[in-house]
Amino acid sequence: MSDVVIKVENLSKQYRLGVVGTGTLSHDLNRVWARIRGKDDPYLFVGDVNDRTKKGDSDLVWALRNINFEVKSGEVVGIVGRNGAGKSTLLKILSQVTTPSLGSIRMKGRIGSLLEVGTGFHPELTGRENLFLNGAILGMRKWEINKKLDDIIDFAGVEKYIDTPVKRYSSGMKVRLAFSIAAHLDPEILIVDEVLAVGDAEFQKKCLGKMGDVSKNEGRTILFVSHNMHAVQSLCSRSMLIENGSLAFEGSSESVIREYTSRGGAPDKVVWSTEASPSSDGVSVNSVQVESEEFDIEEISRLTIKFELEDESLINFSVHVFTDMDIHVFNVGSGHRIFEKGDNYAVLEFPKQFFNNLKYKMRIMIYRNRKKIIDLEDVVSFEMKEYRREGSWFGKWQGVIRPNLTWNCSDSGIGVER
Repeated sequence: MSDVVIKVENLSKQYRLGVVGTGTLSHDLNRVWARIRGKDDPYLFVGDVNDRTKKGDSDLVWALRNINFEVKSGEVVGIVGRNGAGKSTLLKILSQVTTPSLGSIRMKGRIGSLLEVGTGFHPELTGRENLFLNGAILGMRKWEINKKLDDIIDFAGVEKYIDTPVKRYSSGMKVRLAFSIAAHLDPEILIVDEVLAVGDAEFQKKCLGKMGDVSKNEGRTILFVSHNMHAVQSLCSRSMLIENGSLAFEGSSESVIREYTSRGGAPDKVVWSTEASPSSDGVSVNSVQVESEEFDIEEISRLTIKFELEDESLINFSVHVFTDMDIHVFNVGSGHRIFEKGDNYAVLEFPKQFFNNLKYKMRIMIYRNRKKIIDLEDVVSFEMKEYRREGSWFGKWQGVIRPNLTWNCSDSGIGVER
């Protein structure tokens, strides 16, 4: 189709672990001999799946295997997956930083890439000089770059340091300038990796707004990799899930994120052995559990933390609750309390009709004597449901929580609590 600007067919990338390049001289000779005889590379038929959690039987690994997809002009497509799944390798191939081992890629238009902090910058050149260098690489004339120079510098917010060598920039300043260059120098295809996470919250929001603007108003095509599920859902109409080097799932961003978060998510109860328990400064966590009657919205739910102290201590718990889209719902602290030596329990109770029909996860931080000593990120997760009851079910409510708050109403307003 004429509106398809990226077409990827049977894309695969193989790496040899522990080396740079193709490996040994014998491997290179075998490859050359196979090529002379008109045969395929003999090492493309072996290799392990890209699973970083398991030790493989081969020193060859498929970072990507048999990837197929199309992207149309003006689409914003999200790419999600766990660390090491192959997302960055895919973007490097699309950006022509590296070549595929098998398969083909067809792309129409100029490509602007933002892969790693500092990629494409010469450290000895100033920000202004790097700006012109990047524009030249994209095939732009000097007058075209000059026309957008002020907008690029203003958006990046680095005017004070624009004539300073980039090697003196912080990582955040490099990302600011790199994104501004990529977004303003008119590439038809914009490829953005997780590097936006380096920037501050204000700049991240600014970048997401800019990407949405250039896609809707200027018809640019954007590939966006991020671990921020809320950003992916708000920006991308369609997404892909990469898992162990393969395209595991594709569809609407909401459906892909649901699939991603359902795979390997945290349980609602974690119990550690004595040897494996999270421990620091005389505090050991034995178990963390979310308890609820069928995880029904209409029932009270509790978070129970069992922990052990080497001696009497001043302890504070801080619990952060997120949706599976990484929206920070709320944070609640226990306050500093004195606990006795030995086994202890901390129980946090949530009222009924508080959570919504959503999946949640928790981060628990423990402080001893006002110093953070243990941080359990995404330690437990749970999904609340509303079971249909006669005359009381109205479907899923809007928002991330749905507290049952008290109304006091009268015709005069007198006596209404304020």
